[in-house]
Amino acid sequence: MTVTDQQSLYRPVSIAPLITFRITFGVLMMFSLLRFWWRGWITSIYIEPQFHFTYPGFDWVQPLGNLGMHLLFATIIISTVLIILGCFYRIAMLFFFLAFTYVELIDASAYLNHYYFISLVAFIMVFLPANGAYSLDVYWRITPQKPLVPAWTIDILRFQLSIVYIFAGLAKINPDWLIHAEPMKTWLPAKSHLPIVGPWMYETWVAYLFSWFGAVYDLFIVFFLLNKKTRLIAYGFVLVFHLATALFFPGIGMFPYVMISASLIFFSAEFHAKLQSFLPGVKLQATATQQGTTPVFARNKILSLAIVLYVFLQLVIPLRFLLYPGHLFWTEEGYRFSWRVMLMEKSGTAYFTVKDKSGTQFYEVDNKKFLTPLQEKMMSTQPDMILQYAHHLAKSYQKTGLEDPQVYAEVYVSLNGDRSKPFIDSSVNLAAQKLSWKPIPWILPYKK
Repeated sequence: MTVTDQQSLYRPVSIAPLITFRITFGVLMMFSLLRFWWRGWITSIYIEPQFHFTYPGFDWVQPLGNLGMHLLFATIIISTVLIILGCFYRIAMLFFFLAFTYVELIDASAYLNHYYFISLVAFIMVFLPANGAYSLDVYWRITPQKPLVPAWTIDILRFQLSIVYIFAGLAKINPDWLIHAEPMKTWLPAKSHLPIVGPWMYETWVAYLFSWFGAVYDLFIVFFLLNKKTRLIAYGFVLVFHLATALFFPGIGMFPYVMISASLIFFSAEFHAKLQSFLPGVKLQATATQQGTTPVFARNKILSLAIVLYVFLQLVIPLRFLLYPGHLFWTEEGYRFSWRVMLMEKSGTAYFTVKDKSGTQFYEVDNKKFLTPLQEKMMSTQPDMILQYAHHLAKSYQKTGLEDPQVYAEVYVSLNGDRSKPFIDSSVNLAAQKLSWKPIPWILPYKK
C-alpha cells in the first residue's frame, strides 16, 4: 500500500453515514431475530434435529438446548437494542458478532448468503467508532463525540457491499442464467397468483427480462451509487429491485431490506445529516472542520495491513471454486461464501442403504427418522452433507450392534429444470470416505 493510499484511508470524513448504518443495522437485526423467534425457527432448526451438519473445523459448535438457545437469541436481541442506542456499543457489537456467528455455524443446512453477510458486517463494525455520535455512550461520556472519523471506517462498508453486488453479478454470467433464463423460467410461473402481473409470469420474455435485468443490476449498480450524478436514480433502482425480490421471493426473508438500508452508505454525509436531523436527542455539534480544528488521524501500519488482508480474503474466497473441477452448480464445491444468490433450482432424492462388513445384513434408511425436512432437502443435493450424513448413519447403526457398517447411497438430482440424473457413484462406501477440502471423486460428472 502506497503512502497516498494510506493518506486516503486516514483522511477525516463525517461520521454521519456510519451513524445511519449503525442504527438501521440494529433495527433490521432486531426485527429479523424477533421474526425468526416468532416463526418458531429456533425450535425447528436448532432444537428438533437430532443431528446437525457442521462446517469443517467447527464440529464443536453445537446447539445449547431448548432453554439455552432461546436465552441466546434473547440476549442477541438485547444486543441489537444496545447497538441502536449506541449503549456499551463495542461490547454489544462484539457479542452480537460472536453470538450470531455461533448460531449460524450450528447447522450448514440453514446457510444463507445474507447470514454470512451479516456476520462479516458485524465483524467489521466491532472495529468502527459507530458510537461516536447519537449514542448513549456519548451522552454518558463513555466515549467522546466524534464528528469526524477516518475514511476507511466508511469505505470498508462500501467495499463489503460492493463485493456482494459485483460477485453476484459475475456469477450470473453463465449459460443457464443468460441463455436459458433458468431458474427464472422455472420459478416465475409459481407467482401467477399475484394481482396484475400474475398472468405474465408464464411468458418466456418475462423470465429473460428478470434474468438479464438482475445480471446488469448486480454488475453495475455499485458504480452508479458511487457517482454523485447518478446516485439518486440508482437508489431508485435499488428500491425497485429489492422490493420486487421481496414480493416475488419472500423466502429470502430480510435480505432485500438489509440491502436497501445498507446501500445508503453510498450517500453523502450531508444526506445522512439530514436523515439524522429527525432523530431525538442532541444534534451533532459543528464539525471540527468548521471549528478550524480538523483532526489528523495517524497512519497505522498494522491497521493498514489488516485492511489489505481483509480485502484480499474477500476477493479470493469467492473464487476458490476455480480450484475444483466439474460443473459448479452440480458439485457445489466452493459454492458457499461466494455470493451466488438465487442462481439455481436444484432438487434431489437420496436413498441410503447400510450394510454390515460381510454384506449379508443390510438396512434401507428412512431419512425422516434422522433428519428434519429442511435438512433432508439440503442434504440431497450437496455432497459434503451427503458424506456427513453417511458418517452419522454409520455411527448410529454401529451403536445398534452392526459391525463395521458400510453406507451406500443412490442420489438423483435435477438442476435448473433438467430431468433427474444420478448424482454420486452408488458403489462407493461413503462411510470409508473422508471429508476434506480436496475435490470429491465420487460425484458423477454433469451431463446436460
